[in-house]
Amino acid sequence: MPTRDRVAAVAAGPRGRAAAAAVELTGLHKNWGSVQAVRGVDVIIAPGEVVAVLGPNGAGKSTTIDMLLGLTAPDAGTVRLFGEAPGIAVREGRVGAMLQSGALLPDVTVRELVATFAALHRHPLPVAEALRRAGIADIAGQRTTKLSGGQAQRVRFALALVPDPELLVLDEPTVAMDVEVRRSFWSSMRELVADGRTVLFATHYLEEADDFADRVLVLAGGRVVADGTGAQIKAAVSGRTVSAVIPDVEGSRSSLSALPGVLRVEQVGPRVLLHCSDSDAALRALLAAEPRAHDIEVSAGDLEDAFLALTARTVADADAAHHLTADPASAPSTRSSR
Repeated sequence: MPTRDRVAAVAAGPRGRAAAAAVELTGLHKNWGSVQAVRGVDVIIAPGEVVAVLGPNGAGKSTTIDMLLGLTAPDAGTVRLFGEAPGIAVREGRVGAMLQSGALLPDVTVRELVATFAALHRHPLPVAEALRRAGIADIAGQRTTKLSGGQAQRVRFALALVPDPELLVLDEPTVAMDVEVRRSFWSSMRELVADGRTVLFATHYLEEADDFADRVLVLAGGRVVADGTGAQIKAAVSGRTVSAVIPDVEGSRSSLSALPGVLRVEQVGPRVLLHCSDSDAALRALLAAEPRAHDIEVSAGDLEDAFLALTARTVADADAAHHLTADPASAPSTRSSR
């Protein structure tokens, strides 16, 4: 179902509730000692939206998710899920979460674990249905201590589905899954979002965000530095890919990485790909450094290029701010001219 149609179809949500914003984060701040983990995050997610959260390690993704779920209190700002405090929405079974941390109960079967979790909820999915939707009906009799990493992730997914939630919050859901299991996971997710559930997921796999999400948030330095569809973010960031055939390129890769405007270098057969934040500067430098380069092409960058450009820009801004703070003489004077 197209995004606009799916969002419109869930005006009352899966359980017929009146539709407030599924997620509303306003002015969130969180410090861990001297570290500013989250700095002024403002996000509104409509019912039925599928939103991916991207960001490098330390960007504030997990801390933001913990505050969204009520697991961590913000130092400033507010969180509302369907117009309610997070704890209320979670207790009512409106939210299901799959987090990176948390061990599974030992010495029980997968079916027993899901049944135990279902007993904690007022209106759970039938255990067999949760197992089916998570794609683990075939391992329901297996003990949790015998699960592979990917299987354990699918069990956590089943537990997130047990309350039959309107909002699914998933933190790195496909970590430890192989390619085939990841593909099966997203197939299950498409079935779930088709009936109008809201999904917020953090991932390091940029292709998952590009393929599955209606909207992408990029966090860096504790702030939202981009918010839009994958296509909008790629268009807004001036990243391009310069590709060329360069004789004996194996000996040149390190020098190519150092060219101005180049974010990363990739080799595909005889062709080298320069993923750039500034393709004009990179192209000029390439022609000067590698006069034998030929069959040169410039194309639009992908989401990974946009992500790298955005986060590199944030790091550069933070370094500049730190330099001004560390060297007051270099900062503009605030003394009155009178």
